[in-house]
Order: sequence, then structure tokens, then C-alpha cells
Amino acid sequence: MNLNEREDETLKIGMLVAVEMDAVFKEYGEKLTPIEKPGYEIYHYRIGESDIYALSSGAGEIAAAAGTQLLISEFRVDMVVNFGVVGGLTPDMAVTRTCVVEKVVHYDFDTSAVDHCPVGRYLEYPDIYIPATPRLVEKALQVEPELKKVICASGDKFVADPERKKELHQIFQADICEMEAAAIVMTCNRNQVPCLLLKTVSDGIHGGAEEFNLALDETAKICLKITEKIIREGF
Repeated sequence: MNLNEREDETLKIGMLVAVEMDAVFKEYGEKLTPIEKPGYEIYHYRIGESDIYALSSGAGEIAAAAGTQLLISEFRVDMVVNFGVVGGLTPDMAVTRTCVVEKVVHYDFDTSAVDHCPVGRYLEYPDIYIPATPRLVEKALQVEPELKKVICASGDKFVADPERKKELHQIFQADICEMEAAAIVMTCNRNQVPCLLLKTVSDGIHGGAEEFNLALDETAKICLKITEKIIREGF
């Protein structure tokens, strides 16, 4: 759907959150209205003229894909926004660096033994990268010029080993890593629903679970604030 066609209607935005839902609670509190849906934690609130449906999916690609599809099928959202906390893969991606995902590689998807495709390649795309919605990426950069445009390595494993982080960067040219982005972007693309992914780095190359947990609340709050600013500016 062309979002410009909805100028006279309320924009419905699905917000997919993996493990950072506390930031939403702390920021919006009593403004949140729970929505009963078996197996899911979902809340409705408003930002400006937009209706937000925030869904806490839990960690991992399967949970994120299911949550994204629910937002699209059940709530008929016009777009999906994901904010979250990630690991940095390069020296440039210091802690609390906030970025917008341009494209994702699903680095643990591997069919090479039967089709000789590169690791991470889905045949519906010309290469290993799954693109987010370009015009939303550019809109985010207009609203928040300090954002860094990045490639995200996404897979079902929390990466703490510094050598593995360096390897993900070297093989896939990725700047950050996390556990949901591939599912979110691919599900949105298949449904022809625009998506925007904003991420904040909680742990650098040499950080792991301890650094992630220590920085989770603060980095999630930063990311949520930028997400709200972009939503208020309009799409």
C-alpha cells in the first residue's frame, strides 16, 4: 500500500518488539491498552495521529516471523516498525550507536549443499541481502541524520564471541548482529508491507551477555525515543 494514499486516515503501525517491551511500558505506561490474543502480548496506544499496535514476540526468527504476520493479518497494519538492541561487529559500532537497517543477511540460512547458493541466499532475491523498505530508510535519515545506515547479520544465536563477530563482518560486510531482523523484513516483503528497523548497539566486538544486559534498558529507551520521533514526523 502507498502510505501517501492514507493522508485522511489514521495510519496503523505494527511495532514488533523482541525483548525490549519494558522500554515501551516505562515510556507510555497508562496509555497502553492491552489486546487479548492467545499466545501474544499486544498493546495499543497512539503517537500523534497514528495507531500503534505493539507486539512482544520474544527472541528468535520463528517468533518474530509469527508476530510480524499476526500484525499484518489480524490488525491490517500499513507498516511494521521494529526497534531493538543489538551487538556491534565493527569498531565504529560503539555502544549506544543507533542505526537504521538498510538490508539484512540471514547468516545461518544455508541450502548450499543442494543448490550451491551462497550461505544466506534466498532464491527470491538476487543476492544474499534482504532489503528493508528504501524510502522509509531515507525518511528515517532525514528525520534523524545522526543515524547510521547498516547491514544487519541476523540468526538464531546470541553472538558473544569476539572472533565470531569479526567473522560475521568479514564474510557478510555486516555492521550489527541480532536475532529477529531477517524474519521481520522477509515477512513484510512477502506481504508487500513497508518496514523500518531501528537498532541501538548495546555491546561492541568484545562485549557479550553481561554488557548486553547492563545496557539493555538505556539503549532500548534511546531507540524507542528515535522511533517515536520518526513516527511523529510522518511517513
